[in-house]
Amino acid sequence: MNRTAKLLIDSRCSLGEGPIWHPDRRQLFYFDIAGQTLFAATATGESAGQWQFDEVVAAAGVIDRDNLAIATETGLKSFNLNTSAQSLIVSIEADNKATRTNDSRVDRAGGFWIGTMLKDEGESQGAVYHYRAGTLSTILPRVAVPNATCFSPDGTVAYFADTPTHKIMQCRTDPQTGLPIGEWSLFHEVTDGRGAPDGAVTDSEGYLWNARWGGSCVVRHAPDGSIDYVVELPVSQVTCPAFGGDDYKTLFVTSASISLSAEQLEVEKHAGGIFSLEVDVPGLPETIVAL
Repeated sequence: MNRTAKLLIDSRCSLGEGPIWHPDRRQLFYFDIAGQTLFAATATGESAGQWQFDEVVAAAGVIDRDNLAIATETGLKSFNLNTSAQSLIVSIEADNKATRTNDSRVDRAGGFWIGTMLKDEGESQGAVYHYRAGTLSTILPRVAVPNATCFSPDGTVAYFADTPTHKIMQCRTDPQTGLPIGEWSLFHEVTDGRGAPDGAVTDSEGYLWNARWGGSCVVRHAPDGSIDYVVELPVSQVTCPAFGGDDYKTLFVTSASISLSAEQLEVEKHAGGIFSLEVDVPGLPETIVAL
């Protein structure tokens, strides 16, 4: 069974990424990584704010109603949505001008998993870090393009993909800290020719929804890794899904227009847009970042 997501916001992001639903504000937040911009929108797609940064910003976690923890190219920073004031929480690769943050997500224990990568998407010189309650640790070194970071509803399993490998991996985690307590093993290898694994999120039943870069779709995986069904999109570079709306039954999906030729953009007129789909199984609220 396949379904089709429809255009919600014709945002034309160069590299749309990092969508999260803020329950207190009832707003969707998302980024244009290449444009160094954070956006906010209502569930119906109306603009609710826009903030420009002087460095790459890629993902966010909720601190409270008015503050986000934002993964920037130099570290994790607190950002006030009312005043635009920033304060450093922890530095991450601040002395490395060649890297930036990418796909990142807060685990069920409030720990922020933050992925980094080379800006030119070259060799595996990125990493995945874990920040929680004042402590920063390295979870995975030597990563090329970190993606698909998400967690089971009970916080006992983490998922991750290094996109060029085409493999989504899984690992047992301590639900009290969010940290890995086992070895990584294969969850699903993308061999169907429909792109490569990009961002992912889990729903309340523990099914994993994975965006396919180059594949024009989001794939819903059962907890055993098998494919349940596919959500089709009219754009090729699908980047990340998120659940939101009052009942968490709206699936929001970001996309990108970067690297598409003029001819491709003629076909993919809404590349870089935000798409949405009403689903049967709700997602889960974002966990508050444990500072």
